Amino acid sequence: MTLKGPLPFSTKLSYGVGQAAEGLKNGALAYFLLFYYSQVLGMSPGLAGVAVGTSIIVDGFTDPMIGSLSDNLKSRLGRRHPFMFIAALPLGLTFYLLFNPLVSGDVALLVWLIVFTNLTRTAMTLYHIPHIALGAEMTDDYDERSTIVSYRTFMSSFGYLLAIYIGFGIFFTETADYPNGQLNPERYPYMALTVAVLMVVTIFWSALGTRHLIATLPQALGGVALRPVAAIKRMFADVTLAVKSKSFLWLFLGVLILFVVIGVDGALNIYMFTFFWELTGPQIALLAPMYWFGVMGGTLLSPMLQRVFGKKPLLLFGTVSWAVWQMMPVVLRLFGWFPENSDELLVPMLAAMRIVQGVCTVQSNVAYGSMMADIIDEHEFNTGKRQEGIFFAASSFSVKAPTGIGTVIAGFGLEFIEWPTGEHIRTAADVPAETIAQLGILYGPFVAGFALVCVWCYTHYDLSRERHADILEQLEIRRGVAAKEAR
Repeated sequence: MTLKGPLPFSTKLSYGVGQAAEGLKNGALAYFLLFYYSQVLGMSPGLAGVAVGTSIIVDGFTDPMIGSLSDNLKSRLGRRHPFMFIAALPLGLTFYLLFNPLVSGDVALLVWLIVFTNLTRTAMTLYHIPHIALGAEMTDDYDERSTIVSYRTFMSSFGYLLAIYIGFGIFFTETADYPNGQLNPERYPYMALTVAVLMVVTIFWSALGTRHLIATLPQALGGVALRPVAAIKRMFADVTLAVKSKSFLWLFLGVLILFVVIGVDGALNIYMFTFFWELTGPQIALLAPMYWFGVMGGTLLSPMLQRVFGKKPLLLFGTVSWAVWQMMPVVLRLFGWFPENSDELLVPMLAAMRIVQGVCTVQSNVAYGSMMADIIDEHEFNTGKRQEGIFFAASSFSVKAPTGIGTVIAGFGLEFIEWPTGEHIRTAADVPAETIAQLGILYGPFVAGFALVCVWCYTHYDLSRERHADILEQLEIRRGVAAKEAR
């Protein structure tokens, strides 16, 4: 039986900590993967982007498959926890090997990148989808769900921030041979090993810390069909049923587009820091986390703001805010209204803008996670089936899209502006000035413009607090009747 009302702090903390693994993976892949294979190892950025983008095809199949399997699994550990325990070690190993290729040459590196990107993301899928589905099952309280998502979002942001700090603050420090330490190929395996170990630890922490909830969680009515054909058929049946939800479709499409453009931002950040703003290693280590500090601070405000303003208004506010603060510093620089790169005010101004952007944007992230849990109740009301796994497979796909589709777009964008690669590209002086300006346009106005499409999608979502309360009341009546008939 799903718990009602507030959950203990220790339970919410253990659950939230598990999201740090996803944040660590996303931060490392978004900031370093494209840069490492193209700028450090010398691959074509377009080719590297396509290689990473193949994972979207695999995700499009594995996400709903894992969601369907976890919805229907019967075991003494419940529906979600077996997947969480199984995924930890394979995830750590494949992530480490992704940044430690044991091959050389363009073709071999391309194959290695494709294989280990897909293995890493599939291992994360095995854990992440059951984990976020678990969050929707822990309570059916409208406001407590926002609190749970706030914990999850805070720890995801902390993990993302930690990956950036591990890179820039610990391993990519300046040396005589590499003034920009992120260009040093020897440091990437050490960074990857550290991140991998932390991912494994946080996953086990979350799985063990929420294990006591298993007896209170909804259980599968049947068992997982072991035959692959049967499992695939059921997956397609579950997906077909889920996409009939209008609220789900519009919310998913809007968030998918938003996370894709955020993915382009993530892939290009290191290029912007290194070449557009010409920051030193210590300056990057200081500036890069500021957005995520803002995100973590914003999550503390989210439950209160959602009680006051509602979930949909904050979803719209966060999306528009992200676009505005994404464009502002680049546009101001291109018009000559922003401090020069040598000005001591540059880093403080960029830091302040990124903090504000994070505080505002995270309101849409928390609202989305909580709204998705509400949609599951609406889906159960309409169909009689609870499918947290399938719906949060879609949620997982929309979050993972940044390092897939976003990396593809970023890679081809760099190809389009003819961005130079190779070991001889060390500073902004090695890149034509017009190419650096084109990088700023790609990163700022071009990417931010897609937020308007997200806003249009969100306007079609119509599940209100009052409608959700009525749905829960009707579901309680149905469950009571079903319980009496079962006696």
